[in-house]
Amino acid sequence: MASPVADGSNSHVPRIAAAVICALAGGVVFQFFGNATRGYIDSSSLFYWWGFQWTNPGSESEHGLLVLGLSAWLFRRNLQRAGRRLGFEPPAYAAALAALLIGLLFHLLGYATQQARVSIVGLLVFTWGVIALGGGRRWGRAAVFPLGFMVFAIPLNVLDSLGFFLRVGVTDVAYHLARAGGIDVVRNGTQLLSPDGSYSYDVAAACSGVRSLMALAALSLLLGYLSFRAWWARALIGFLCLPYAFVGNVARVGAIIVAAEWKGQAAGETVHAWFGFLIFVIVLGLVQLTVVLLQRLHVASPHIIPAPRSSAVGHLMGYQQAGVLAGLVVVAAVAVGALTQQIDAIQVSPRTGVKLAADGVNPTALPNLLGIDWSGQDVAVTAIERELLPPDTGFARKNYVSLRNRTDQVFLSLVLSGRDRTSIHRPELCLVGQGWTIRSQRAHAFAWPGRPEAPVPATILRIEQEVTNARGEQVRVPALFAYWFVGADRVVASHWERVAYATLDRVRHLQSHRWAYVVVQTYALDGEAAALARMQEVLNGTLPEFQKPFPVR
Repeated sequence: MASPVADGSNSHVPRIAAAVICALAGGVVFQFFGNATRGYIDSSSLFYWWGFQWTNPGSESEHGLLVLGLSAWLFRRNLQRAGRRLGFEPPAYAAALAALLIGLLFHLLGYATQQARVSIVGLLVFTWGVIALGGGRRWGRAAVFPLGFMVFAIPLNVLDSLGFFLRVGVTDVAYHLARAGGIDVVRNGTQLLSPDGSYSYDVAAACSGVRSLMALAALSLLLGYLSFRAWWARALIGFLCLPYAFVGNVARVGAIIVAAEWKGQAAGETVHAWFGFLIFVIVLGLVQLTVVLLQRLHVASPHIIPAPRSSAVGHLMGYQQAGVLAGLVVVAAVAVGALTQQIDAIQVSPRTGVKLAADGVNPTALPNLLGIDWSGQDVAVTAIERELLPPDTGFARKNYVSLRNRTDQVFLSLVLSGRDRTSIHRPELCLVGQGWTIRSQRAHAFAWPGRPEAPVPATILRIEQEVTNARGEQVRVPALFAYWFVGADRVVASHWERVAYATLDRVRHLQSHRWAYVVVQTYALDGEAAALARMQEVLNGTLPEFQKPFPVR
């Protein structure tokens, strides 16, 4: 028999009421103070921001609704396996309160750093706190994995970078296997072609496995969760999708090469078209085989959720305790809402690493002439850029044409962020959207004219685009794409470095610096060495004009 609480109540109503109050308080925060970035999705609601990703094809997160359905099914299944579906166990009040407060804290961190994905993690932790408070320990246990599984519904752009390395790895292994099998294939970056030109294939993003990686990882982890009880075994099965996806895609590319070698380009295209489905069969088959082997070796026990004990329920929460707990969460929610308003009021730092035009919004205008060798032509900002990017985003760009040889051209662009970090994004995303294929990337240091001790770090992308020439033939045109980011007090060559430093500035110093994104691009029909020389020549005449020199670190 349950022991009554101090105020004489033996009802579950107090803690359910506390859970409802906490859910309402959290709902207000995540709905009205949930999203700090307005560049692409103009909404203050974190719920809308997340749901939009599930219906936007560009986000490649349409599987989010499926993950949501699976998570709901898993939660219901776990409750049923635990015994009384609607019964209660005494919750760990301290754990529930900690989850509620930590969830709000995570959201505040995500808001301060303008990272909605961090806020979503906070939302999931907060949701677990509400469930554990209102439903007891059994509901809390049942919700752990389903809520963790919802991570697969979060758009994770880091996989784009992972996909690039998968492409390179798949291409390299498939090339060496083909050569070992006696097939004379030529490799050019992520492109595989025959010496006589009878076939040519590019190991694009789809063939790297990255687009299906989230789905495969989710299915593998789900299979491990349903098959084993030990967490290490579940994690192992989920992790194995990575090497297995690599193996599956090597098999896919290898089969394409064999078919093309045997019957030509059309045969390879046919294999490419229907082999995509087999990747799932191969990967999930290997995962299932691993599960069977582990079970036969009795390495991990089956997944069984123990039913709740039939002993006394224990002390219930009284109205006074419920009021204190709910009051703490409401106060924390109000504080988070107020702090988000303070964060929104942070003044953008006037300090920038690039020189500003008179309007204070745009970078200074780029020079029209570089000596007697280069002439600059204005390049207009497109309407879609103006529409998508925040209104306080600044631009300066020119296309420099060599007066010695007008076929030599170098495009130079500066994008200066305002308050919202969405003014700047990783160039790999827009390049692929513009039809370019990224072959490789590497670090490079451009020389600062007259300051050899202070080079400018940059990332160089080797890119190609397929175009139609005057004879109607499809040809691939190579180019070099260099970029770097300029902050108020530093220059970095990678997107993730910029994100890290911008985050530290906002959290530690409550400062919002304007970062500039610099791009230099030129065709490389005459070779990479000549293309780099053109880039450096244009930078010699423009770099001191738009970028401030920083002391050597």
